[in-house]
Amino acid sequence: MNKPTIIFSSHASPLGEIMTFYHNGVICQLDFADCRARWQKSLKRRFPGYILEENGAQAEVGERLRAYFDGNKNAFSGLALDMGGTDFQRTVWTALQQIPYGQRMTYSEMAAVIGKPEAVRAMAAANAFNPLSIITPCHRVLGKNGNLTGYGGGVARKLALLRHEDPDFSVS
Repeated sequence: MNKPTIIFSSHASPLGEIMTFYHNGVICQLDFADCRARWQKSLKRRFPGYILEENGAQAEVGERLRAYFDGNKNAFSGLALDMGGTDFQRTVWTALQQIPYGQRMTYSEMAAVIGKPEAVRAMAAANAFNPLSIITPCHRVLGKNGNLTGYGGGVARKLALLRHEDPDFSVS
């Protein structure tokens, strides 16, 4: 059995180094470099026995990240994504991609959007397993009453992303 090869690149950002990972030429994971344990666990779950190879030639997502941090609201439009996940997770992740730049929703609102208002915890868990941070904007989901809640890259980064998209955003 051949081991899956995962190509990776790193990109500087205002929030720290960002790692991008590609399977068969399509982005399958994006995370902050200092969140190594999380992205390694995610890759291992999806691609058992994977082999990592560095390749700076994967420039498209790096260019799109720069555009995002320069304020381009549509920087990730049309990007091919390999997210994996269960049907439910993919439903949640697709709904996350529909939250407009600079806007936010609560976990309860998101659960209602996907047609499962009783599944707030399941929706939040799927949100936490999002393999494409920033591209699939899980940072735009807030807790009850608009409270900042956890974020895989850290709550400080979540706040920075929210303020990047909406400079007037304030914490409840």
